Amino acid sequence: MPLPDFDREPFSDDGVTRDVYLRGEGPGVVVMHEIPGITPEVARFARIVSDAGFRVYLPHLFGTPEKPLSAGYAAGQILRACISREFWVLASGQSSPVTDWLRSLARKAHAECGGPGVGAIGMCLTGNFALSLMVDDAIAAPVLSQPSLPFPIGARRRAALHLSDADLKVVRERAAKGCSVLGMRFTSDPAVPGERFETLRRELGDGFESIEIDSSRGNPHGIPRTAHSVVTTDLVDEAGHPTRQALDRVLGFFRERLQPA
Repeated sequence: MPLPDFDREPFSDDGVTRDVYLRGEGPGVVVMHEIPGITPEVARFARIVSDAGFRVYLPHLFGTPEKPLSAGYAAGQILRACISREFWVLASGQSSPVTDWLRSLARKAHAECGGPGVGAIGMCLTGNFALSLMVDDAIAAPVLSQPSLPFPIGARRRAALHLSDADLKVVRERAAKGCSVLGMRFTSDPAVPGERFETLRRELGDGFESIEIDSSRGNPHGIPRTAHSVVTTDLVDEAGHPTRQALDRVLGFFRERLQPA
């Protein structure tokens, strides 16, 4: 069985049922995995979050749990996402339909765990989903890790947030009232252009905190220009490394927002 140290429960909403892997105790955090699925690196991150004092809700959205990352596996899951009715990979002014199911999961997590709200972190294909979930008051700590939708084809999509104007208005209002957003990217990552973070800064102002890790040629930490996954595949778990610092900031962000003194 995959993820033997997690509990597994089905969760249904509006006729759609998916497995959710659960681990830990404390305030809830919804961890939305990246392409190609719940890889060993994603599972490691979920364990780190739960060991830090949170109850992780890790929904299985696509792929095979704990199957290792490979180029062929990733390409196949990207293709499936491109033709899926639940993931709108090119939509710049709308959220993917799967976010409705994820909002319901976040409300369930809040009802079960209590507190001021739950955290949510999306990665890669799901990176901007935390913004969509933020429309719901249950989300108190949204994190966007390498938000890759919409696929950055053309100038408009490079700067887009995969969010409707109506939802963006709510996100903007919540950020202004203190529900800040944390975003992370590698500077040379073509899937997450700098224009996208400029949009977030312009729309959310002081409500957006960005971590942009230098992956340019000759950077002092030797981070490759191909680096993409900040807290999973490309995490270097060494004190002082920028990715470790980013991971520590994510945990600190969750503590500040979900475990107030």
